Amino acid sequence: MKRRYLLQAASAAIALPRLAFAQTYPTRPIRYIVPVAAGGGNDMIARVVTERWGKALGQTFVVDNQSGGGGVIACQTTARAAPDGYTLMQGYVATHGTTPATRRVTYDAIKDFTPIGMIGATPNVLAVNVNVPAKTVKEFVDYAKRDSEKLSYGSAGAGSLTHLTMELFKQETGAPIVHVPYRGIAPAINDLLGGQTQAMFPGLAAALPHLRAGRMRALAVTGKERSPQLKDVPTMEELGFKGFDAMQWYGSVGPAGIPADIVRRLNETQVSVLKAPDLAEKLAGEAVEPWPMTPEEFGQYIRSEIARWTALAKARNIQLEE
Repeated sequence: MKRRYLLQAASAAIALPRLAFAQTYPTRPIRYIVPVAAGGGNDMIARVVTERWGKALGQTFVVDNQSGGGGVIACQTTARAAPDGYTLMQGYVATHGTTPATRRVTYDAIKDFTPIGMIGATPNVLAVNVNVPAKTVKEFVDYAKRDSEKLSYGSAGAGSLTHLTMELFKQETGAPIVHVPYRGIAPAINDLLGGQTQAMFPGLAAALPHLRAGRMRALAVTGKERSPQLKDVPTMEELGFKGFDAMQWYGSVGPAGIPADIVRRLNETQVSVLKAPDLAEKLAGEAVEPWPMTPEEFGQYIRSEIARWTALAKARNIQLEE
């Protein structure tokens, strides 16, 4: 009896400092690593969200841009940080989806991280050059099969979401379209507009100005619901492509082992920020819809993304060098 009492007392003594830490957290600024260079949509999303998130927590976030290696450098830094809630990272579809699915990386996208919460997502859009004589997905597939030697598609690079989404489309439809990888989305879009390529699956934010200007044509979008920016464009799901819900998503993670109470506090404050109407207006500039999730839901989403793209990469024989 005495031994049990002593063990319970010892456990309580250990738990008290952790509980007190969680209740007072955060007491200093939080480092928020963004795995891309400053400027651009990913960085903008991080700065808009953390500005409001910091106010909800009563502390500031310090954005630390660590580009390089397709997000690998930022992931390594985050995974090696102390799991105290003072180093977080903006994980996204590349770092926790397509990259670990298509190449060997020096981190485990699941085991080395603590999911905090999803921030939001934007669909990809099946876009074609205006000279392509197809107004629907069915017409495009028929055209591709009839004139396959004429068709190629651009991507932001081998292993990118724009590459894998089109490969998923090819797998589902049998459309024989040749892949032309570029170093980034901008040159890929330029060649689509110029007619050097005929189709691609860019993120909606990158495609929207050209769609509105009538310089490219949207045939469908990914996701489970139509985009508010393209209300007349059907989803792939509507057209019968079940499970075709690939999205460009963004969320927050930390190193593995962050105490549950701190994760809960981070998630609850993040969700409160994401539900504010003014944030939705800010993120609309990147065509991103807020998509709050619990840590458990976000962790499951990451696992499903890696499984999805790994299966596709194996089926399409896509295995890249580090």
